[in-house]
Amino acid sequence: MSFQLRVLPLHPEDLGTQRCRIGPSIFKSLNLKLGSLVQLSAFGGSCLCTVWPRKDLTDGFLQFDLKCSTQELIRKTWKNHTVHQDQIKRLSYVKVEHVTVNVVVRSTEAKNTLSPSLLQELVSDLLRNVYVCGNSLVSVDDTVTPIIFLKILNLTPFTNEAGLITSKSTIQIKDIVTLQWYDQISLNSEQIPLGGLEEVTTAVKEILTLPFQYPQSLKKLSLSSPRGVLLIGPPGVGKTLLVKAVAREVAAYVLGISGPAIHGSRPGESEESLRNLFQQAGELSNEGPCILFIDEIDSLCPKRGNSTGGPENRIVAQLLTLMDGINSEDKVVILATTNRPDTLDPALRRPGRFDREVVIGAPTLKQRKAILEALTCNMPLSKDVDIVHLAEMTPGFVGADLSALCREAALRAVLHGSEGSIDKIQMADFCDASKKIQPSCLRGSIGLKEVSAVAWEHIGGLDEVKLKLKQSIEWPMKFPEAFVRMGLSRPKGVLLCGPPGCAKTTLVKAAANSCYCTFLSVSGADLFSPYVGDSEKILSEVFRQARASAPSLLFLDEIESIIGSRSTRSNNSGVQERVLSVLLNELDGIGLKITERRGARHKRHCHDDDSEQDEGSLKLDFLEVCNKDVMVVAATNLPGMLDDALLRPGRLDKIIHVPPPDKQARYAILKIYTEKFSLDGNINLEELAEQTSQFSGADLENLCREAALLALQEGGLNATAVTRDHFVKCLQTYRPSLAAVIESSVSRNKEITL
Repeated sequence: MSFQLRVLPLHPEDLGTQRCRIGPSIFKSLNLKLGSLVQLSAFGGSCLCTVWPRKDLTDGFLQFDLKCSTQELIRKTWKNHTVHQDQIKRLSYVKVEHVTVNVVVRSTEAKNTLSPSLLQELVSDLLRNVYVCGNSLVSVDDTVTPIIFLKILNLTPFTNEAGLITSKSTIQIKDIVTLQWYDQISLNSEQIPLGGLEEVTTAVKEILTLPFQYPQSLKKLSLSSPRGVLLIGPPGVGKTLLVKAVAREVAAYVLGISGPAIHGSRPGESEESLRNLFQQAGELSNEGPCILFIDEIDSLCPKRGNSTGGPENRIVAQLLTLMDGINSEDKVVILATTNRPDTLDPALRRPGRFDREVVIGAPTLKQRKAILEALTCNMPLSKDVDIVHLAEMTPGFVGADLSALCREAALRAVLHGSEGSIDKIQMADFCDASKKIQPSCLRGSIGLKEVSAVAWEHIGGLDEVKLKLKQSIEWPMKFPEAFVRMGLSRPKGVLLCGPPGCAKTTLVKAAANSCYCTFLSVSGADLFSPYVGDSEKILSEVFRQARASAPSLLFLDEIESIIGSRSTRSNNSGVQERVLSVLLNELDGIGLKITERRGARHKRHCHDDDSEQDEGSLKLDFLEVCNKDVMVVAATNLPGMLDDALLRPGRLDKIIHVPPPDKQARYAILKIYTEKFSLDGNINLEELAEQTSQFSGADLENLCREAALLALQEGGLNATAVTRDHFVKCLQTYRPSLAAVIESSVSRNKEITL
């Protein structure tokens, strides 16, 4: 027979006695004797107690003392909690010969005033006749004693169960720490998942190892310790998480500084708060390594020289003075984060202050895969969920975006489940969630467009043009290993030229939809500004955002309106010439800068032979290394107005002519647009394609629309079919757009001849 025991508060006379009070039935069920040692497990932790009967001999209740317990049970509330009989286990014990402990005291003052002999005597008194186990805490309930906890590190002889400390046991005190320090270190003891940040974490840890572990070696070499590390990266990339992980790795105390806590209303109050924090960091460094963490340092220390920034200038000057005043013997290092390094005061970014700058860019493909694996490790995923495919679908997503994606997918699974329960999270849930989550680095950016679901099959005809676009855009992104194997390089830019209405923009949308890439579309209205130099700045920012979210496709529609030819001078050509210059420079340096992406250093190259890697991992390497560029696609119907420097190989090096649709293409286009409504049996689409010789794709779409509207006009709103007569009437009044283009071209040739 098993029992559920309700936990009651311990009687005051049992506090600190390491006793456990239970009813007689549990004694009999577990075959216990008076004073038997048991281990009580709950909340993922355990405590050691000796069992005694309740004074009223009532069953179903449990009272116990937490004198010796693990970290998980400290400061837990047991109100209305129940314990199962199986959570009580009888233990054997040995008499301890030697024990090593850490002492946790109330304050730094108590630590400094306690003499070693008095401390040794106090600890011996507190541990005498106490049952302990390795990695447990012995609580001290006496408020007069400056000691709060005793951390048991190891026992001799070693035992997996428990040991009894007697008057003959030797007690060694390894370290003395304050409660503030112990709480901080214990909070950082949990493992922090760092998907894709391992390389950066190792780099930062190497920097901190010098001042924290080898200060004397640096002193012998007459070298100064590193004083600061600046972490640079976009929002949500994991800078704060990285600081926590590094602090856990080096067992350092993290003292945070925030701008609102520093700024004060009185003159000099902000500088005083900053001095107090540095003084506190110096006191904490006496106990061990201390990290002074300044989040969003750009809001605290902007560039000086602004006439309205008097208080900020004083804070910057005070911070510089305090950083210079850190001794090489102090175990204090400053870690700061920012996503706007250009707004920081330059005096901070020199050796001796922030000695190292670590850039964390947008995650690469393999890093997104690692982040998703860490986020979904405890989620009930269906078998159809492909983590690699999810990583390919999310270019430009940072860690916070991927976390939001997983949360949104789980929420959709809950809404679709019965009574709010999650059975399995399907791949469809992630696909639906990806439509709602937008990359953080692209929010509010110029040119970000949602790619409509346009497939190659939705475009009639143009088979040769489709093949050339697939070879230029889709193949390099989807099959980079084939291009590397054949020694081919992907084109940097593609120019589509052809008359209006011939599906140039639709072709680009289909190419972007077939590849999982970020799609940015920029027009002249987005770029041009009345302020001098603003247009060039906007174009550079668009390229920077495209590089940060690579692989990406940047579409310049009607490029002749954005830039012109430098050979044709006009009054308004100055802005276009400057924009053209910026575009040429960006096309020449279109590869990702090393400061714009993390994981820039690759341990292997795509052409290296690596037989140990499986095919999937090898393909992932190819996709990550080769798809780090921006593909520029431009469209124009006036290629003669473009500058010759733009059309040379190495810039827009793939020029594809999009011709007007021929008879076969017009038939395919008409077949696509007439699928949505019913046609009369007398309609012959081949004959209709023959009669529309100067119609573009847009004209044919409009012709089908006008015929359907005419059917509604003549047959009423209850009309169900479009007849041949409706198309004939529309053809009599409709003037195709290509006719005007041809007439304009003929008249222009006549003028040139004359």
